[in-house]
Amino acid sequence: MRESSITINQAKEVVKSLQGKCVEMIINRGRNKLVTINATIDKIYPSMFIIKPDDDIKLERTSFSYSDLLCGDIKFLVDNM
Repeated sequence: MRESSITINQAKEVVKSLQGKCVEMIINRGRNKLVTINATIDKIYPSMFIIKPDDDIKLERTSFSYSDLLCGDIKFLVDNM
């Protein structure tokens, strides 16, 4: 995603448009630990969404809130965004 200010509703629309698609994600795990994974956005709920990693890594299905997207803790690496 581009570095710009978006609203929570726009973040929800971005996630909704990517549901079921394989996306590359950068996840900030704290203390300068960035993890890059390929994952599928599995389920969407009003206040959070669940990803299912495609890679064989130590990360299982994980939930994120839309505020994680707004504050930059997760980023989607997708063309045209």
